Amino acid sequence: MKSDNLMFRVWIPLIAAVAVGCTGTRQNVSQLLPEPSQAVARVDVASLPPKTISKSDSTQFEQKESVNLIPISREESPAADSQSISLVAAEISPDQVSPIPQVPPLPEPGFEPGQNGLILEDVINSVYQSYPLLEAALYSRDVVSGERLTTLGEFDRKFKAGSENGPVGFYKTYRQHIGFIQPLYQGGEVFAGYRLGRGSFQPWYLERQTNEGGEFKAGFSVPLSRNRNIDERRAALWRATYGVDAVEPEIQAQLISFVQEGAYTYWDWVAAGAKLQIADRILKLAQDRTNRIRSQVENGFLDPPELTDNLRLVAERQGKRAFAERKLQQSAVKLSLYYRDANGTPLIPTPDLLPAFPVLETVNAERVALDAETALAQRPEIATLDFIQRQLDIDHSEAVNDTLPSVDLVMAASQDVGYRTSAKNDKGPFELDALLLVEVPIERRKARGKIQSVSGKIAQLNAKRKLTEEKIVAEIESAYAGLIGAFKQAHQAEKAVAYAEDLARRERQNFDEGLSDLLKVTLREQYAVESAEKAVDAKLLYFKEQADYRAALAEDQLLDFESEE
Repeated sequence: MKSDNLMFRVWIPLIAAVAVGCTGTRQNVSQLLPEPSQAVARVDVASLPPKTISKSDSTQFEQKESVNLIPISREESPAADSQSISLVAAEISPDQVSPIPQVPPLPEPGFEPGQNGLILEDVINSVYQSYPLLEAALYSRDVVSGERLTTLGEFDRKFKAGSENGPVGFYKTYRQHIGFIQPLYQGGEVFAGYRLGRGSFQPWYLERQTNEGGEFKAGFSVPLSRNRNIDERRAALWRATYGVDAVEPEIQAQLISFVQEGAYTYWDWVAAGAKLQIADRILKLAQDRTNRIRSQVENGFLDPPELTDNLRLVAERQGKRAFAERKLQQSAVKLSLYYRDANGTPLIPTPDLLPAFPVLETVNAERVALDAETALAQRPEIATLDFIQRQLDIDHSEAVNDTLPSVDLVMAASQDVGYRTSAKNDKGPFELDALLLVEVPIERRKARGKIQSVSGKIAQLNAKRKLTEEKIVAEIESAYAGLIGAFKQAHQAEKAVAYAEDLARRERQNFDEGLSDLLKVTLREQYAVESAEKAVDAKLLYFKEQADYRAALAEDQLLDFESEE
């Protein structure tokens, strides 16, 4: 019975405390909920993609039921439905939510490319200014700068203090100390401090005792052999410094890739517009022919199947135009990932911004050697290898440093102040200590192994550098070959288009004069369409090869762009 009464007296107050705590927690949570007037979107959690819900939140949605994000007032929160919760991110405002871009309007039948349309440089400038992945790449500067700052922390001055007391026992001692240590960039450190020792000390620990005013002490330690020119702290700092510089070519490499992808997407959009223009033109030919054929059928000059065949041709070409419209819309939406406004919002270019393909420029094949030298000087891969080489040189110097004997000189001066604590006044005179500490590794296997490992890495890097230079030269040569081949292909495709258009025109003229039939006209027009589309593909290939050539030369450099700004 006593134990039951004891448990009753213990558990009742505990349960009451828990209940009070829960009530207070519920009140605190209700204060964090939004007011009823706040607008909060309703989200069906079951419809969200898997990546929308993090692992930390997965326990909240194990039921996989629909969760409505609705506002709950303070009065309604205690009786709120368990399936309805309010999730409000305080750091995200409604103004930061990007609106969903609208599908661009379709071009009118018979549209022509604009004279002042969107040019490639506009897209490239947009990539420089507001492409999100480039912005993410720029934050890598903060990452490496933080890592370098971490290595500088090894040179931070340190404050030390302590209190060591023995109040119980035969010897009652009370010791307090405070001091500072400043590591030196040249190696070693400087230290200074103050200590106070009171009480009755053991005879073998009398050095812990000080005069009444305590003891002031200062000194330094200097490496004379190992760690004199380089040590672990300086090596880490130098590697991190080169790491800060090495991030620039990494950013440039990503910028080159983004510009190349943006150029590809831009020319795909231009090519889609050109093919839609071809589909428009060929559809209009069939539609214009319909009324003439209908009149001839009504007058008995042609059989009714001729009209039916032409109507079939119109429907088929309308379907092809719809396909071309879809390709244009899709390419415009894809281009909006690279074409943005100053705030970074994607802009879907409208059909009135569609330009015609520029005039193809001839390629001077004699500049291959000069451009190869330019690429070797500008490509980020070479700069990255240079920084890696410097970091390996630091590792090699650090390994050689480990083979040296450790010879450290330590000088320390101390002076007690205040009333003497012993009759001999052995703490009163000024004291100066000089120490020479020597440590010699015998086998030195750690250092020799590190030297061998770093030497192997340097040899690997030299081989990789040689292959990288050869690849860059090969890319320049391949880009030139692609440009020359694409230029010739596009030139011949234009000739084929002219011949096919001439044949189609003659066949239509013969049909109007009754010397041909619709089948021959259809075939000639189909050949003309195929030739025109091949010409568009040839121009598309040429300008994509031009983008490859720009990337191979590494013409895009963020520092140059920022200086212009």
